[in-house]
Amino acid sequence: MKISLTDREADVMQVLWDHGPSLVADVRERLSDELAYTTVLTVLRTLEGKGYVGHEEEGRGHRYFASIKQQAARKNALQHLTDKLFKGSAELLFSHLVSDQKLTPEQIRRMRQLLAERSDKESSR
Repeated sequence: MKISLTDREADVMQVLWDHGPSLVADVRERLSDELAYTTVLTVLRTLEGKGYVGHEEEGRGHRYFASIKQQAARKNALQHLTDKLFKGSAELLFSHLVSDQKLTPEQIRRMRQLLAERSDKESSR
């Protein structure tokens, strides 16, 4: 499943991933932007139409929940970014991240560890 989120949709999904099933008012309250109730409801309905969100009736309202995993959305977004801006090359993306970011020694250590673990997995195949 190809997952495509606008910035606003991603913000709403983040609320659902962080806080679990939520009423529209709860989602609205947890967003950093002040949006009208109807705007949040429209975003949730759009996400539901895409199959990313579901809902259960609760009293007179609906409790919305994420139907897709955050990890799947991240993977999809990263692949899209890699394809569009880095000619499909994960190496170019990684090179950009390492050379253009101010990484702490701890971040560099963790990256090296991840690369070593990946290398060990590949060599054991």
